[in-house]
Amino acid sequence: MPDEITALIVDDHEVVREGLRLSLSRAPHIRVVGEAGDGAAAVELSLRRKPDVIIMDVRMPGMDGLEATKLLLDQDPDAKVLIFTAYSERSLLTRGFESGAKGYILKEAPHSTLVRAIEKVAEGEAYVDPALMPEFLAARDQGEMLTAREREILQLLADGMSNADVAEKLFISQETVKSHVRHILTKLEADTRTHAVAIALREAIID
Repeated sequence: MPDEITALIVDDHEVVREGLRLSLSRAPHIRVVGEAGDGAAAVELSLRRKPDVIIMDVRMPGMDGLEATKLLLDQDPDAKVLIFTAYSERSLLTRGFESGAKGYILKEAPHSTLVRAIEKVAEGEAYVDPALMPEFLAARDQGEMLTAREREILQLLADGMSNADVAEKLFISQETVKSHVRHILTKLEADTRTHAVAIALREAIID
């Protein structure tokens, strides 16, 4: 681990940024090198200051934290983002990792957990707040069970397409579509297509 870890704090609430900065000032090896109040400013500041870890809020006006993470990693694939989230947003876990974030920490996490998360992410390792682990595993397991084609079909079903529409769009037979749908229902433990779509949306497997 480097002697010093530089961090950028991104949150649209000044009081949250202030609290985080104070908390991190208790860790002598972590130095805050900047703050941003929205996603666009976070991307710009990250590219300029190159912090070891970007502590990124999810819900912000304009560009949210997940969009900002994707955009930042497009421009700087080595950037390391730690999503800083409220417990109620745990359904965003899968989307967070799909955006390229390295870690997830709850806003109410104790100081020691926050420091550990920053250290792990700075080293290039993934980190999930222990309080979020059950949801993370469930979301990841359900999401990873589906093949890319199954996800694609599920997304089209969510968009209101019939089996015939899906078959035509993907240049496959209706029988193949039905087979995929059967597999999706089994994997998601869903009774109907509508139920499968509801589960997939809830678990952020599809948008």
